[in-house]
Amino acid sequence: MNYVSKFSTLVVGIATLACSPAMFAQAAAPQPAPAAVAPQAIPAKIALIAFEQAVFATNEGQKALADVGKKFEPQKSKIAAEEAEIESLQKQLQGATTISDEDRASRVRTIDAKQKAYQRDGEDAQAAYQSDLQEAYQKVAQKFNVVMQKYANDNGYTLLLDVSGQQSAVLFAAPQTDVTRAVIEAYNTQSGVAAQPAAGPAPARTAPRPATTPRPAAK
Repeated sequence: MNYVSKFSTLVVGIATLACSPAMFAQAAAPQPAPAAVAPQAIPAKIALIAFEQAVFATNEGQKALADVGKKFEPQKSKIAAEEAEIESLQKQLQGATTISDEDRASRVRTIDAKQKAYQRDGEDAQAAYQSDLQEAYQKVAQKFNVVMQKYANDNGYTLLLDVSGQQSAVLFAAPQTDVTRAVIEAYNTQSGVAAQPAAGPAPARTAPRPATTPRPAAK
């Protein structure tokens, strides 16, 4: 398992808004039960939003991603160095045709120990990264949820459908029903967080996908 490659997605361009609503389990605070509303037939005004992609696509979400990535750069470098050392030792062993059996066995044990340490360090760093990513997501998502609901109310929407997940039930929708970008812009205006500096040309990639899917409860 190559743990270095797992950390290569720390800097993200979310042009395609393709991350789904998946983060770890830091649940939203319990909300009071909504007041009873008398049922009535009203004209439906429906919109779509890619909630979790939108959270990471905000200026504040992009800053949070960059901050988490920067924090884990030392671990990424350490794991890359461990991988390079193991590969070097393996090549040396393969090219050593005149060493004794005892020396060969000693080198094999050394490589095995370093591989185990490499795997352990990679797993620990991956878990810590995902945990920090979850925490960063939750902080922004709670605030984004409030802005999203205000946008829906202000614009007369009666229903918002979250299409973040790959298994979304929405098979077709007119492009103008997608309010993701509009809500992102509304959030950026309210948050006051400046856009992150461009990182230079890079292949389009999606945001890191968190591991579970708690989304702030509607208020």
